[in-house]
Amino acid sequence: METAVGWIGTGVMGKSMCSHILKQNDTVFVYNRTRSKAAPLEEMGARWCASPKELAAKSDLIFAIVGFPKDVEDVFLGKDGVLQGAKSGAVIVDMTTSEPQLAEKIYRQAKAKGVSAIDAPVSGGDVGARDGKLAIMAGGDPDAVDRVMPLFRLMGENIAHMGGPGAGQHTKMCNQILIASTMIGVVESLLYAVKAGLDADGVIDVIGKGAAASWSINNLGRRIASSDFDPGFFIKHFVKDMGIALAEAKRMNLSLPGLALVHQFYVSAIALGMEDLGTQGLYKVLSGMNGS
Repeated sequence: METAVGWIGTGVMGKSMCSHILKQNDTVFVYNRTRSKAAPLEEMGARWCASPKELAAKSDLIFAIVGFPKDVEDVFLGKDGVLQGAKSGAVIVDMTTSEPQLAEKIYRQAKAKGVSAIDAPVSGGDVGARDGKLAIMAGGDPDAVDRVMPLFRLMGENIAHMGGPGAGQHTKMCNQILIASTMIGVVESLLYAVKAGLDADGVIDVIGKGAAASWSINNLGRRIASSDFDPGFFIKHFVKDMGIALAEAKRMNLSLPGLALVHQFYVSAIALGMEDLGTQGLYKVLSGMNGS
């Protein structure tokens, strides 16, 4: 008998991630707050559910990737949430970038109901989701992670079990801290190139293969060069992630001045109405500061 899979969240990344499972599994249930965004998955054979609770009652493995910690809490712990419908023995997987302490809370409440909970945020943006090449950072019990590993392998290439509940979210914070500082370098490098009269793509061709190479310069740098600021990952979600990292750092008595600076630049982007641009939209903020 085929394992029934439930999927919650069909946005920029979730839609692609779920599609990889649908290609291999005929029993997939789907829920999204806006049903029209799930229509492509329904056309592929996913079965619509009216709530996370209904979806969980029909599924053995339940995945979610939503926007903010409040959304995560509502989806899993709300009155029509996953844990209201999940069967004993089910595994729930939160792939949202969210708060480590919330992951621990969900784990505890799930365990009390005989349900296993994993926090498994991802990295790789819209391209990684579409190509099934995400990095997946999992926290939770080893047997639960092993159980969902075949589905993780449909969505990603770099998959690691990082430790107990919350460990996946802490690892994603490490990722976001590095990305944040890297984005400043990408943007300032390309601003310099343009100001010096260089071809931005030509510069990326060279520095993207040397010591300065990074995923950000070779992917988001190309988008900047072509004036493509569409979201692979929304600025508003990145600001959320940096806020979580700064709050966790404060709790650990850890000073992260670089992250704090980048956070302020991205908050400025939101103030300028750029919250729905991709993270490469930081280029617009700094170019504006330079009168470009």
